[in-house]
Amino acid sequence: MTEHKPPIRVQATSTDQPVTTLELFFDLVFVFAITQVTALMAHDLTAHGMIRGILIIGLLWWSWIGYSWLCNLVKADEGSLRLVMLAAMAAMFGIALAIPEAFHDLPGGLSGPVVIAVAYFIFRALHLVLFWLIADGDAVLRRTLLRFAPSMLAGTALLLAASQFHGRTQTLLWGAALLADYGGTFLIDARGWRFNSARHFAERHGLIVIIALGESIVAIGVGVTDLPISWPIVIASVLGLAASAALWWIYFDATAISGEHALVNEPEETRPKLARDAYTFLHFPMIAGVVLLALGLKKVLEYVGDTEHHELSDPLKGIGLYSLFLGVAIYLLGHVGFKWRTAHQVGVSRLAATALVIAAIPLVAKVPALGQLGVLVAILIALIAYESIHYAAHREELRHGPHSSPSPE
Repeated sequence: MTEHKPPIRVQATSTDQPVTTLELFFDLVFVFAITQVTALMAHDLTAHGMIRGILIIGLLWWSWIGYSWLCNLVKADEGSLRLVMLAAMAAMFGIALAIPEAFHDLPGGLSGPVVIAVAYFIFRALHLVLFWLIADGDAVLRRTLLRFAPSMLAGTALLLAASQFHGRTQTLLWGAALLADYGGTFLIDARGWRFNSARHFAERHGLIVIIALGESIVAIGVGVTDLPISWPIVIASVLGLAASAALWWIYFDATAISGEHALVNEPEETRPKLARDAYTFLHFPMIAGVVLLALGLKKVLEYVGDTEHHELSDPLKGIGLYSLFLGVAIYLLGHVGFKWRTAHQVGVSRLAATALVIAAIPLVAKVPALGQLGVLVAILIALIAYESIHYAAHREELRHGPHSSPSPE
């Protein structure tokens, strides 16, 4: 009797698998893609433009998330997988390059919407085929992949159809494409997926949060490109950095650790479902919120730095104001959902902070842009201070003591 050999050369991950350098390299194309999305929304500062930006973020997120599951099963930098990862990077880079033309194709050259649809299909097909080969001998996983494939194909087909339309019809078809992809995954029994390392999965998602936060910092600098440095620019930049740092604190001080412990303590049979719900789905609003904040920060810096077109007393208006405040609100709501799914607790403090952020929008509508950003930062600092004091004992136990239960944060 001959020994069964897998059809592709790969190496399985261990339960304590760390993130590999190839995965970090893989993420670099997403750094560029997120920057492209922020620039696209800044160019079309309307409600429709914001919706389109969020749809592209949804496409990028769903692309990235598939490989986070794949690399939780097999090492990204071993065997044949490294070549597939590099090929997938090329496809994603094609998507990123075409983002400025995702909805408005420029004259001449290739059709931007078609390039995105084709590159997305290649990216997802590489993922699906590789997953199928890795699943050799695992009948349950292969049945799950067969159920998963129609949603991927439907999403790609709808994107291709969207490339032939313009305006609201095109946007609606994009929404339908993501609904097919996301909805198909949600309806599949998550127990059919395989999950090896809670540490790897949690660390992987923490790193993508860092990437998104990095975009918020980049947006600060981009907002004042070619403008002379001034005290308002310095103050706004420091406040913008404080806002990004606050979002980092809210996630990494306790939430990230709590989520990882929840995954470790979850029974093996239901662990894939928890990973899907808490990370695949509930991290998306966090990422989208940070990108919207980046757009708001970019506009604030433009307002305080561009003295030819704006006065220092000018308030941020419309989509710029909404993206600044609602980006943070969406981010916090993602945390509330994450806590509910992992710890089965309501994040009252973060719900209250979300309500304050939303309520502040009409109250600061006539406040100068610098003041608007200051109010937002003050709310975030107040939230961090409250949680640091109120949950001090729980945080200490989570970070330095026995890890028997998730943090209340």
